[in-house]
Amino acid sequence: MFRGKNYRESEKSVDKLNLYDPEEAFALVVSAAKAKFDETVELHIKLGVDSRHADQQVRGAIVLPHGTGKARRVLVFCKEERVQEALDAGADFAGGQDMVDKIQKENFFDYDVVVATPDMMGTVGRLGKVLGPKGLMPTPKAGTVTPNIAQAVAEIKAGKIEYRLDRTNIIHCPIGKVSFGPEKLIDNYTALLDAVIKAKPAAAKGQYIRSCVTASTMGPGVKINAMKQM
Repeated sequence: MFRGKNYRESEKSVDKLNLYDPEEAFALVVSAAKAKFDETVELHIKLGVDSRHADQQVRGAIVLPHGTGKARRVLVFCKEERVQEALDAGADFAGGQDMVDKIQKENFFDYDVVVATPDMMGTVGRLGKVLGPKGLMPTPKAGTVTPNIAQAVAEIKAGKIEYRLDRTNIIHCPIGKVSFGPEKLIDNYTALLDAVIKAKPAAAKGQYIRSCVTASTMGPGVKINAMKQM
């Protein structure tokens, strides 16, 4: 794979075989970010579980201490009498069957998170085939199926993220922007890793955290010594 000049220069500062303490890891990520835009910093956590088994799933949600640095657009599915409540809470879009029709007929996907009240899930369930593959289907585990619209919207706007295993048993999550600086990134990293550790399934055997890597959008991966959190 061809890598740009900036990437190759940044890569020289990172020892791919070394496990860095969080303080040094995030200092490296920030200093290695050379793009002209504010790069997103992501965390990739490989777990010693098997996502094919229901009793080894790892999934949840957490409000990061400093947010993600990205404004997230929220769609709320609710009854007509609660639409204004959702909009007053900060939702970008809110509705019921009208929103279902808009998604089905107009391919409307100008939002990042979907929240639904429990009494709307019978209606929203019909959108599973289009929302599911995009990771937008509301779920109680992520706190996006709830009667408390205001709290859900406020937490999402404050930086609540959902974490879940992919098919390769890795969790991928944004934890901020390069402009946050190392200290805020460490706070967000610590909060997310602690949540993942607490979510360890009872069926998980052996080493739980297999590897932990952070990287900015255009920068090289930096391996973190996650055992310091265990």
